[in-house]
Amino acid sequence: MPGDHPGQSSHAYRFPYGPVAIVTPFNFPLEIPALQLMGALYMGNHPLLKVDEKVAVVMDQFMRLLHRCGLPLEDVDMVQCSGETMHALLLEADPRCTLFTGSSRVADILARDLKGKVKLEGSGFDWKVLGPDVPDAAGQEYIAHVCDQDAHACSGQKCSAQSLLVVHRNWADAGLYGRLGAMAAQRSLHDLTVGPTLSVSTATVKAHVAKLLALPGAELLWGGEELNGGQHNIPAQFGAMQPTAVRVPIEAVLANIHLCCTELFAPFQVVTEYTDEQLPLVLQLLEAQEEHLTAAVVSNDLVFQHEVLSKTTNGTTYVGLRARTTGAPQNHWFGPAGDPRAAGIGTADAIRQTWSCHREIIQDFAAVDKGWALPART
Repeated sequence: MPGDHPGQSSHAYRFPYGPVAIVTPFNFPLEIPALQLMGALYMGNHPLLKVDEKVAVVMDQFMRLLHRCGLPLEDVDMVQCSGETMHALLLEADPRCTLFTGSSRVADILARDLKGKVKLEGSGFDWKVLGPDVPDAAGQEYIAHVCDQDAHACSGQKCSAQSLLVVHRNWADAGLYGRLGAMAAQRSLHDLTVGPTLSVSTATVKAHVAKLLALPGAELLWGGEELNGGQHNIPAQFGAMQPTAVRVPIEAVLANIHLCCTELFAPFQVVTEYTDEQLPLVLQLLEAQEEHLTAAVVSNDLVFQHEVLSKTTNGTTYVGLRARTTGAPQNHWFGPAGDPRAAGIGTADAIRQTWSCHREIIQDFAAVDKGWALPART
């Protein structure tokens, strides 16, 4: 890029922030902090790492592995403490950038108290839309399996878990609910295919289900009861619910959107149906979400794909008959959209955008003109 006279040129660089902080949640004790920590280091920063105290031992061991592999001891600081203590530490240390992964409520507090010097990889009420094209029996079985995994695996405690399943009437007529209900019923505490929820209690889930079932036209599709009929040794402060789904008519969802789109962080989802004529209502519902993290459009219909993708915002959106909401491997971008504070993890582009800042250096190699003189003052 040329300058405003011969010999001048402008160059864009990515520079590290320097002192940065990373705060990560309990539900991915290795993947999220490892990807974020290494990205911060690759860009030349000095990170302060805080992992949820319930699972911090995992990253403690990973840090020891990094030291064994040659990471200088002074390159990373790791702290074991409560959220309140970490908040006070951040206010005192004043890092140039803090990456927070977790609840949107805490994210907004940090954004305010740290004067906007944050990157957020927050939660989201993640949706999946099943399009009008229904594949053969094998394809239906596969898609039902993916829906079951997205909503119920890890007891639903995934930031990209399927929270809202939007089903075209063709899928309902093809028996999707029976398939999903049967798969959910196979999950048990005995083989840990479903288990305790560490951030939401049984009473909270039951109360939420009761409120949804009070809506006009709502019905329980499967679940709704405590695991093992309450015969278990899970402490009361944790949740112990069967995989559960409540179907709510799309008009009732739109009229009660705050209730219907409350994320529980449990093996729970809201299901709603639509017809071709109701697609505008679907698009209204999808774009009404406050957090836009992950989404899936399960369809090979290119016109349908375009209609949904062109009118929605989510940062990581899977498309096609194999689409899911909980992919998030290392080889693609993972993060929210529609918010200038949004962070990304996974790709080289995500690392550069999250862990470095833009710096423009204008170099001038030209000599000062021999005839230059101080201009007249005006």
